[in-house]
Amino acid sequence: MRVYSDGGARGNPGLAAFAFIICSEDGRVLKESEMYIGTATNNEAEYRGLIAALSQAKAMGADEIAITMDSELIVKQMTGEYRIKAENLIPLAEEARWRLSEFKSTSITHARRDDPMISKTDRLVNEELDRRDLLRKLR
Repeated sequence: MRVYSDGGARGNPGLAAFAFIICSEDGRVLKESEMYIGTATNNEAEYRGLIAALSQAKAMGADEIAITMDSELIVKQMTGEYRIKAENLIPLAEEARWRLSEFKSTSITHARRDDPMISKTDRLVNEELDRRDLLRKLR
């Protein structure tokens, strides 16, 4: 399966959400999901999106996955190219690594925001944050 994941926060920290899209190997969309997570940093939202996507892909029966994210920091932390300095990200990275270990084969790559699927996940994140903003204003 192919997994596209994104997270975002309005403010850092601020109101945050993540989204992911899971596709079959041939590119057919199997699952889209977005979730508001409350107050978090952008990087926390990115990790939470990755973790949720990995959990969902496993539940859908995937044993091989290719992950694409627009967060160069998260990708390089997951591949070991960067060490994790922020204490709040360490448990999230550990959980993501544990979930990655459940798959027979994995890859994780960075893509720019102009990648069509990354652009779509970014739009899902922002739509979820817009919904939360609207709900707050209506209260």
